[in-house]
Amino acid sequence: MFRRLLIANRGEVAVRVARAARELGISPVGVASQSDYGATWTRAMDEVVQLGPSASRESYLAMEKVVQAAVQTQCSALHPGWGFLSENSRFAALCEQHGVTFVGPSPRAMDVMGRKSPAKEAMRAAGVPVIPGSVGLLADVEAAVVCAKEVGYPVILKADAGGGGRGMRKCYDEAQVREGFAQASAEALAAFGSGAMYLEKYLEGGRHIEVQVLADRFGSCVHLGERDCSVQRNHQKLVEESPSPALDGARRAELGAIAVRAALSIGYVGAGTIEFLRADSGEIYFMEMNTRLQVEHGVSELVSGVDLVKKQLEIAAWRKLGLTQEQLRFAGHAIEIRVNAEDPSNKFRPSPGTLMAFEFPRELGPGTIRVDTHMQAGDAVSPHYDSLIAKVLAHAPTRAQAIDTLLACLRASKVAGVSTTIPLHVKVLDSAAFRSGVYDTRAIPGWS
Repeated sequence: MFRRLLIANRGEVAVRVARAARELGISPVGVASQSDYGATWTRAMDEVVQLGPSASRESYLAMEKVVQAAVQTQCSALHPGWGFLSENSRFAALCEQHGVTFVGPSPRAMDVMGRKSPAKEAMRAAGVPVIPGSVGLLADVEAAVVCAKEVGYPVILKADAGGGGRGMRKCYDEAQVREGFAQASAEALAAFGSGAMYLEKYLEGGRHIEVQVLADRFGSCVHLGERDCSVQRNHQKLVEESPSPALDGARRAELGAIAVRAALSIGYVGAGTIEFLRADSGEIYFMEMNTRLQVEHGVSELVSGVDLVKKQLEIAAWRKLGLTQEQLRFAGHAIEIRVNAEDPSNKFRPSPGTLMAFEFPRELGPGTIRVDTHMQAGDAVSPHYDSLIAKVLAHAPTRAQAIDTLLACLRASKVAGVSTTIPLHVKVLDSAAFRSGVYDTRAIPGWS
């Protein structure tokens, strides 16, 4: 096992990885920008290297600085967390070139699955159902027009290197394809350095369902069940739960088996998430793969009893998975909400400031509460980075009990000094639509 681990991230995920590292006897080493240096979350580290200015491109995204930090602190491994450099194959390769084990998949697997079009082709070759659309990238807008006519409107244009809703345009006719192609391509080029586009049939509504997989270096792979992430705003997840209320047992087992087959087909190693869209008709299609730890990984941990971060570290250290699908037992229901420092009543405007109060009661039954955070009262919410300040998870024997437990916690919580998304989550969880389990990605249940 590794002796020292560099955690190439900040905030909540850095604290989460540090906790798992300590439990395995590994010394966690952190990195921080100038504005983060000395923040509460850095106390979870045994040592912290200051990377540079607050701007991410000069600190957390500066590959050479991060690898240098690992080398100079004698860290034999590096965990990228999520966001920043976590899905950058060049960064993973740079780590390996300097003798630092990258905790994640190989650069090759990241390259295949990191771009949407090659990922679709790889999944198609593996027999995984994909959404009808272009085969490969679109040469130009004329190719997009032809493809749209073939698959039928509505369609959606997507950036090959996109994410988070950027570089995407829904189109209902040829004029919108022509206009949207140039807009989406330019947006993707500015955000991701590539304006390459592909096209898919746009499936109205549907459910966003993803499967957590774990694979070792010896050819073993299991899934840890699915997560339903259909409550979204602008393609950003708000609520995640497991198991999905949209699947029955047979469909759940089938989807898990598909995800394992997909991961094995590309020689995947580590923790990853394969995302699917369940159409209103019940058909399930591959969307993309996230080759990293997910923000919502705790949901899968609660229902499976498996610590995903520890498994990531063990797998990176060439340990066998030590799990078979038959050994895994899924228990109860888990729900997670993301508490962001944003004002949902004002178009989700960011709300940086100082936390005057920050309390989440945990003993409110009938289930249990888990709070993943890097903050405490008195801390400042930075305007420079992601607005996530906590993840609150509930685990209970039934879905209804998990909802009630999470609602009780949120209603009794005390967060002051900044606006948060807690009022939104209370309305969602208590809405008839969410409680029924019958909703889709088109609207936020209980929120107008």
